[in-house]
Amino acid sequence: MEERSPFLCGVVEGFYGRPWSMDQRRVLFQWMQHWGLNTYLYGPKDDLKHRLLWREVYSPEEEGQLRTLVTEARSRGVTFVYALSPGQDIVFSSACDLTLLKRKLKQVSDLGCEAFAILFDDIDHSMCQADSEAFASFAHAQVSVANEIYRSLGEPSVFLFCPTEYCGSLCSPCVSKSSYLQTLGADLQPNISVIWTGSKVISRTLSVDCLEEVGSVLQRPPLIWDNLHANDYDSRRLFLGPFKGREPQLRRRLRGLLLNPNCEFEANYIPLHTLGTWHRTPPGGEGGDDEPEYCPDSALSEALRDWMDELNQPLQPGRQSTTPTSRAKTPDRADRPPATAKPLPMFPLSSGSPPTSPAKGGENGSEGEAKRPPGEGLKHKAQGRVPCGGKGLLSEAQVRLLVGLHYLPHEHGPAAQRLLQDLTWLKSNCHLVSLNGKKTAQQKVEEWRGRASRLMALCEDIAELHCSVVGGVNRAVLYDLYPYVWDLRNTALVAKAFVCWLDGRVLGDSSTLGSWKNCFHWCGTTTGAELLGVDSEPWVFKGGVSGEVQMLLPIGSSTELFTHPPPLFPTSRLYNVRPYHSKDKVELYRMVRQLHLRTQGGKDSNSTHPDVTGDRCLGACLALCPEYSFVLEDELGVCGCVTGVQDVRAFIKRCHATWMPAMRDKYPGPRTGPSALPAHTQDLPLLMEEDQGEYPDSLLHHFPSQLRLDALPQLVDASVSRTLLTALLAALKANGSQGVFCEVQPTDRQRMEFLTKLGFLEILRGEARSREGVVLGRLL
Repeated sequence: MEERSPFLCGVVEGFYGRPWSMDQRRVLFQWMQHWGLNTYLYGPKDDLKHRLLWREVYSPEEEGQLRTLVTEARSRGVTFVYALSPGQDIVFSSACDLTLLKRKLKQVSDLGCEAFAILFDDIDHSMCQADSEAFASFAHAQVSVANEIYRSLGEPSVFLFCPTEYCGSLCSPCVSKSSYLQTLGADLQPNISVIWTGSKVISRTLSVDCLEEVGSVLQRPPLIWDNLHANDYDSRRLFLGPFKGREPQLRRRLRGLLLNPNCEFEANYIPLHTLGTWHRTPPGGEGGDDEPEYCPDSALSEALRDWMDELNQPLQPGRQSTTPTSRAKTPDRADRPPATAKPLPMFPLSSGSPPTSPAKGGENGSEGEAKRPPGEGLKHKAQGRVPCGGKGLLSEAQVRLLVGLHYLPHEHGPAAQRLLQDLTWLKSNCHLVSLNGKKTAQQKVEEWRGRASRLMALCEDIAELHCSVVGGVNRAVLYDLYPYVWDLRNTALVAKAFVCWLDGRVLGDSSTLGSWKNCFHWCGTTTGAELLGVDSEPWVFKGGVSGEVQMLLPIGSSTELFTHPPPLFPTSRLYNVRPYHSKDKVELYRMVRQLHLRTQGGKDSNSTHPDVTGDRCLGACLALCPEYSFVLEDELGVCGCVTGVQDVRAFIKRCHATWMPAMRDKYPGPRTGPSALPAHTQDLPLLMEEDQGEYPDSLLHHFPSQLRLDALPQLVDASVSRTLLTALLAALKANGSQGVFCEVQPTDRQRMEFLTKLGFLEILRGEARSREGVVLGRLL
């Protein structure tokens, strides 16, 4: 077989999801020619005429596209294999269906295609009554059709057959005793190659023993359909790591190997580059003690160097030669007045105003954002780190970080391993820095803080990686990788904020409310890689690095807090979420005052006392429970905050005991003369007392905690508001809260929709403290 037929090595476009474009396939053929790959199998599951509408012939326009692809592949030395998947509804005994199948493949053959595949994967084993009467088994039915088609096409040199039992875990009862595979081996034409994925659908490794076993049953060397880099089963995972776990000497026992890679075309540069290196490596001897000549790490380094050049090319999304038109209309919400609650203002979460271009980096905000008074800004500036902005080049360290965070389905890269190990250790040892725990040796405390600093630095690197990807010149890479980089950025923001919060704020074991340690049964105690083991499929634990970090947080099981679509307009603005510090009070008061001015049409009725709005909206929380406040900042300064109350009953008592007397002193009652305060300011203590009124016991029994969220309306990426809120929810739950609520005005539909998507449900309407607000609650 090996002497008569060359080893087929290349690519399967066989994933579920949007097929690649014509331009992307042309680029693929160029890559394959350059890297020595020789076979491309066309079989995208979402091409209707490949699978669902397999009986329908192609239109003249579609014929032209296929002919172009076949010709382009041939010009690059690539064999174009056309695959058809009729298994979902074919009647094997139907002469009509067999005729339609032949007609369809004859049409493709007339376009110049000389290699074919018939696929019976991912279908039901059952047969209709007519087929049950005509064939002894499901395998006999498939073999009959495959042999007939093979002969009708003139017995092409490349004809592939994908069985329904296409891996060891799908065989009944096992590979060696599968009557289905035995029938294929005995009755399928000897020159038809059978597709195999290994011991699993996604096999961590391919072994000589397993290949010899299946080859013996099939009576021919199998062709591997390799799903190592396939990601169509998990919308949060991407695989940029090298081709690995398949030694070159396995080629002696194979007809070929075709890699079914990521759905996102641009993510496949390294996987295919390293596959080419593997293919060019000589098979070597058998059973020697020498290390294999193919080294995945060396192949990765070589691919990284070449990908750096590719990443810094000014390419458009989809590899189009011209700038594509916008796929969605710009939301026209810039002039929409922000919704407010009259008794206690709740300010907008974001505006719908998109940046003028997704490539302008840190200066691409809307006009309102540019006019913001500059604050302290991110710590990165103070440290001299260059903020993200403008179209620039990704550094090699950033590309390695990108690959390490999106490595392989069964294995994380170095950066991801370090992130998960540090977070796991910090979580297990947070009692060392708890608020009311036992006194701990300073050496242990410093060790905890050292590892926390290392984790937070890595999270900052992830945030800067996100900025660099968005601000890079290669828009094709941006649009394919952005959802994954953005998702991990948001998860890292929460993790960083939470780890920072743990130090001196998490309650120890002696707390009556609960503790972080007591939260363990709500959180993952092992990483996904450990949970999976060698024998599990990767989809058993979804989410990749983001999912594993998520599960290490107290609210990790709340998927709705972490999985949501990325913004339509990517922004490279650098954001940070962190616990509140007393020095932030001036900035936060300025922010809520600015938001209040927007609700008043720009008229400042509080000019005499600029603290009025801040004292009423934030003051009590910042003074009495600052440990449950988080700040959102970008390169211009503070742009949002969330404040929380762990125990509302206790908080109200403290307000009446300490906060309200202080406010009465600050805003005394009615006076006359030139020093008199405005009337509305003189009434402020009374309004504050009304704000701190009673809530129903039925509400506080299930939802003992409260929060409020405010953010400037010019936020380009609204998801950071969600990240800010998630950080607070993690803190509340870590210290024992079982539920949280917030008040929203019925007219504030944007805020209600935002909270509903985060799992908040309407609890009370028009009943809370005799006000017209709607109370939304969420169990933790």
